[in-house]
Amino acid sequence: QVQLVETGGGLAQPRGSLRLSCAASGFTFSSATMAWYRQTPGKERELAAAIGSGGITTYLDSVKGRFTISRDNAKNTVYLQMNSLKPEDTAVYYCVARMPGNPTYWGQGTQVTVSS
Repeated sequence: QVQLVETGGGLAQPRGSLRLSCAASGFTFSSATMAWYRQTPGKERELAAAIGSGGITTYLDSVKGRFTISRDNAKNTVYLQMNSLKPEDTAVYYCVARMPGNPTYWGQGTQVTVSS
């Protein structure tokens, strides 16, 4: 059974930092592309960052230079380090796992609120 458990969300001040973690189980983590999506009310989910099995990363333009996605295959965990946070980063952040020939798996989401 695939499980993706996100932790690390919460309240941060503008220009502050948060680190999200996603602990994965039930599949071959090292073979999966892992991603963080985010969603605000009334908007579609958008890809914030992704990291392939080989470590290649991609970012939403608005988070480039501020967010860093990384993975630890030994711990079956993917991280999203978020620096220089802005109020517009406020969203529910979802951990996602993709593997060829399999469904896309989603975590339950964690709320990130950036406010003074």
